[in-house]
Formats: sequence, C-alpha cells, structure tokens
Amino acid sequence: MRNPLSARAVRGKADQPSAGAARRAVPTAVDLGPLGGFIGYRLRRAQLSVFAGFELALREIGLTPGELSVLVVIARNPGLRQSDVCAALGIQRANFTPLLHALEADGLAIREVLPADRRSNALRLTSHGRDVLARALALHERLEKRITACLGEAGRTQLIDLLRKLETL
Repeated sequence: MRNPLSARAVRGKADQPSAGAARRAVPTAVDLGPLGGFIGYRLRRAQLSVFAGFELALREIGLTPGELSVLVVIARNPGLRQSDVCAALGIQRANFTPLLHALEADGLAIREVLPADRRSNALRLTSHGRDVLARALALHERLEKRITACLGEAGRTQLIDLLRKLETL
C-alpha cells in the first residue's frame, strides 16, 4: 500500500510539461504572434503554472489536483454516489474509477453499497482520509495566498467570477 503522506509514484504525467517548464518565460526572441492574446493559450499557461505550484505545495502528501477535488467533494457530501461525484467535477467515469481505486488503496476513501440501489456505491472518507484532507487543505492554503498576493483580493475574486462564466461555454 502506498503512503499518501509520502511522495507517490508519478501517475499520468508523461504528457505534461515539467513544473520548471511551466514557469519558464518564453525567450523574447520568440514571436508568439497572436498566441499571446489567445484566451485559451493564456488559460493553459496559467493552469500549468498553478498546477506546478500545487504539486510543489502538496509534494509531501502526493495528492493530485483531481484527487484533492474528489476528497473535498466526498468530505462535503458523505454518502454521495460515484456518478454524482463524476458529474459535479466533470470527471468521466472511466477516469474516475482508477482515481477512486488509488484513494481506496491509500486508505483515504471507501465505497459502501447503497441498500436502496445495490448497483450504486456511496462514498465516504475514512478517518485517515479526513486527516490527510485537512493537511492537504492547510498546505493548499499557502498556494492560494501566493496567488492572491499576485492578483490582489479583488483580482482573485474577479478571476474566479470570470472563470465561472467560461465554464458555461
């Protein structure tokens, strides 16, 4: 069994740039043309930078952004069905199953068969899962403070509002 409080084996990272690559500035000699003004390009660059910060902030726990999201949703909604977690987070069921298996293997979450519908599982955090989540949220708070320091409180609020609008495209 893997220890979620130590570094995990890297899963699914082969196609992602390294943390350093996400932060490296583009050399001034490279003309990006219209890319610099593309919202999608800027969103992706910002996402890479924030995820690199996330990985650094949570390195000692080894949670991925997806795993943290699932733990938060399960903690806030104990007994929620797997399909409801997938829908809430926009995760495809085929991608969710291995993620949930990893959380179970680490002793963070459990599935319980619903008596009313034996085809569905209710999800709950274990006490260890609640402890790891509390630690992860405390570590993540440092990253949020760095982002807020960069944007300012009003900028942070504005960015969240703008990103929510883009979710409905």
